[in-house]
Amino acid sequence: MPSVERTITVEKPVEAVWTYLTDFTTTEQWDPPTVSTERTSGDGGVGTTYHNVSRMLGREVEVDYEVVRFEPYEVFELTGAANGMSLRDTITFQSGQDTTTVTYRSEFSPHGVTKLATPVIAGGIEVLGSKVAHSLEKHLLAL
Repeated sequence: MPSVERTITVEKPVEAVWTYLTDFTTTEQWDPPTVSTERTSGDGGVGTTYHNVSRMLGREVEVDYEVVRFEPYEVFELTGAANGMSLRDTITFQSGQDTTTVTYRSEFSPHGVTKLATPVIAGGIEVLGSKVAHSLEKHLLAL
């Protein structure tokens, strides 16, 4: 299963970082491939659903996400389903004296014919992971 993980630390309070990132519609700002993200149900906690449209590997991909873990100021986790692929995004938060460390992990589980593209997906998400980390840091610092 291809996955990518990046960790950044910003001089911002965990409360501000948590509030920003757990509103998953903000992916429109900090996640480079995201075209749009809409909350389709819920209050942001466990069971909340989002519809995301991203441009990946030259094509538009629609993903329906559900929040499966919501531990304030510690863990925000979503699972998603797209055509031929299951996804899991886990964001962990660690508060320091004047900083917040964010670790973002994305796991991709291709199935069916999409499994044939696993080597391409793995290479693409490594590059994408670095772009996301840079963009995320920039947007968190602007809070």
